[in-house]
Amino acid sequence: MYSAFALYIAATLFSPLCTALAPPGPWDEFNYAPSSRSVRPAYVHEINGTVTDAQSLVQNSTNASATLSGNGSYVVLDFGQEVGGLISLDVVNATTSSAFSLSFTESPLFISPTESDDSSRTLSTENSDGVESVAAPLSLGTFTQPPGLLRGGFRYLTIVSNADDALSIANVVLNITFEPFAGDALRDYTGYFYAKDNNFHDSDFITKIWYGGAYTVQTNVIDVNTGRQNGGLLPGWANNATGGPVTGPILVDGAKRDRNVWPGDMGISSHTRQVSVNDLLPVQNSVRVMFSTQNVTTGAFNYSGPPINGQGSDTYISWSLIGLYNYYLYSGDLSTVQDLWANYTKAVAFLEAQVDDTGLMNVTAAWSNDWGRVGGTGHNSAANALLYQTLTTAADLATHLGDTSLAEAYAANATIVKTAYNSMLWDAAAGMYRDNETTTMYPEDGNSLAVVYNLTQTPEQNQQISVGLTNYWTDIGPLCPELADTIIPFIGGLELQAHFIAGNGSRALDLLRREWGYILYTNISVHSTFLEGFTANGSLGYRAAAGYDYDYSYTSHSHGWSTGPTPALSFYVVGLQVTSPQGATWRVAPVLSGLDAAEGGYETSLGWFGVKWSVDNGTLTVLVTTPEGTNGTVVLPGSGNVTLDGKESGSGPVSVSGGNHTLVQKV
Repeated sequence: MYSAFALYIAATLFSPLCTALAPPGPWDEFNYAPSSRSVRPAYVHEINGTVTDAQSLVQNSTNASATLSGNGSYVVLDFGQEVGGLISLDVVNATTSSAFSLSFTESPLFISPTESDDSSRTLSTENSDGVESVAAPLSLGTFTQPPGLLRGGFRYLTIVSNADDALSIANVVLNITFEPFAGDALRDYTGYFYAKDNNFHDSDFITKIWYGGAYTVQTNVIDVNTGRQNGGLLPGWANNATGGPVTGPILVDGAKRDRNVWPGDMGISSHTRQVSVNDLLPVQNSVRVMFSTQNVTTGAFNYSGPPINGQGSDTYISWSLIGLYNYYLYSGDLSTVQDLWANYTKAVAFLEAQVDDTGLMNVTAAWSNDWGRVGGTGHNSAANALLYQTLTTAADLATHLGDTSLAEAYAANATIVKTAYNSMLWDAAAGMYRDNETTTMYPEDGNSLAVVYNLTQTPEQNQQISVGLTNYWTDIGPLCPELADTIIPFIGGLELQAHFIAGNGSRALDLLRREWGYILYTNISVHSTFLEGFTANGSLGYRAAAGYDYDYSYTSHSHGWSTGPTPALSFYVVGLQVTSPQGATWRVAPVLSGLDAAEGGYETSLGWFGVKWSVDNGTLTVLVTTPEGTNGTVVLPGSGNVTLDGKESGSGPVSVSGGNHTLVQKV
């Protein structure tokens, strides 16, 4: 019997290539995306006061109504996972004094009849969002939330009676508003991943993590006119702000908040988007939003899109520039690059102007805003790692545009940065990079980025950094030294890649089990999408460098910057990476990571790319399918000879043309 993978390969090779769905298989049960935009609550979580027939409000129930009697009586409904959108319900029976209110929360810690978790805080306020009140007299029939009051991300809905008289309601339904142009095809992924982790208490864990990241990013794709109003309507919230001068969907940081384009977040979530659904319009739109913020005099971009419009971040300017490259790598859309090229080169020039005679960028306090870390000034390691990636990708873009001289200039400047990075920041005794030349702090972000973006000069450096980063580990993830008492999955996802690149796949999966194991299983979150950050003891929130204290209910539970494991599992465990636009060239290099087997793939406009590997009695078998007309390299982890389609091919990397191939090696 042929596997679903093999049948999909055949269909891919012999049919016209357009957007195709991932093959069906056991992985489908881990897809968190709902099958319809209309979603009913899954459970009754809690009842307070007098509420009868509450079970009629959950899924698969009849149209019978529930009745709330007495002022302050309420029912808490649980949707079972992160959702977001507009609530509707039927008012079946009410008096002229009947009234009710709705409150929402992602975490069960903040279930309350009088307030929702916080999505609207500004730096000057700590107000909670309150509730949406529906005043007397009520109209019998269907009530639907006004569009501007959609709730972007929540799991728990509390419905409260605000009068003594009995109120009967039925048919509580959520209309999902994220992925606004996908119709009911929310589960129609073009990519997939599957592996069993027999070294963990839940053997399906890493598959769940891949799909959790994919779903997180889906909840972060919103219509451009449903952004969060900066500061909201306190108490209250408003999600009817314009997120930038584009039309259609944008990719934002979080479902609940900020619902705003943040290029650092997009630096992770754009990869997640590609390997899961291959719909890059939200990425393109978000890149255009950031480029639209350019200061015409200096060339600098804002570090966030409208309506927040934060200013003063060298690192986030780099992330915006890298974002355009990522979009081009996956889409091959050179026309967008050409359209934005004048803005692009001006922003690169702004960053290059800050490189001093050391060869590194010297970040001033005015341009040190980042993901919340401290110590971002001077010859900062993270900022200069991002500058290096900006310059190397700028050289590639210039080459594709035919500007050879500019490509050479960018490449030469990148070499200067790399040389200075190693001469000034590398501490051979510690086996890690310092945050700058004046400190002995060895940051998680600067070291992880150095490996991911190839600033290291030897494989031994990668190995040393991989070991050194484990010094920050706790049972629930690494405590990053650049922000005390804080575990940040944004940086954790970069560290995860660094361990894979260093060849330490088992260590990478150990980190995954610790950090994302906590995120997925903790009872203070949503068991489906990924937390923005948390503290050493597992509490929600983190203290950003701006100086405000933890605001636990403000923490996002569906944050794109935390989805690094999804592309990492595709790029390193499956081992599949495109190396030129649309995957015209590609690389397959699986990191076995202590697993017995793994498979997965994703699509570009050239077609579908898939890898399936397994180890049996010391023999590694790898099936590779890629579109005809493409070319790639397969690098297998053992030292023995490789057999390609039954013929010996030596022990090193194997050049492979597009099509369907089988490689075998003793490991």
